[in-house]
Amino acid sequence: MTHKPKAKPKLDADTRKALAKRNAASRKRPAFKRQNWFRYKRLGTAWRKPRGMHSKMRMHRKYRPPVVSAGYRGPAAARGLHPSGFAEVLVHRPEELEALDGKLEAARVAATVGDRKREAIEARAAELEIRVLNSRGYDDDDAAEEDEE
Repeated sequence: MTHKPKAKPKLDADTRKALAKRNAASRKRPAFKRQNWFRYKRLGTAWRKPRGMHSKMRMHRKYRPPVVSAGYRGPAAARGLHPSGFAEVLVHRPEELEALDGKLEAARVAATVGDRKREAIEARAAELEIRVLNSRGYDDDDAAEEDEE
């Protein structure tokens, strides 16, 4: 079996630049953690907005951790795009792939889709040259081996 590289989107220069800018900003963006995450193990680190009346974090005191705000947001052109540059489209049936533009959009198979239909979706996506972002890697070689047995 030979290696087949993953499909890449056909992006214009502005979108490509916005993706690079978003990637650079993401590297500098702090890890936003919940207030008092270090104090109580049961809280976890998942972000929650500080709402306490006397909360120093809510008041943006400099000696407190950073709070999520619009200033940390990425460029509008890159918003909602997958890191690869494709726009994600949720797919439940193989017929839904017909409406996708393989040059700009990639399919993400819904979590509720079973194995049989998922395999059909991935096979149809391969025919239409559409990238499946959460592919399980079903190959034609695997199917041929099963037929022989």
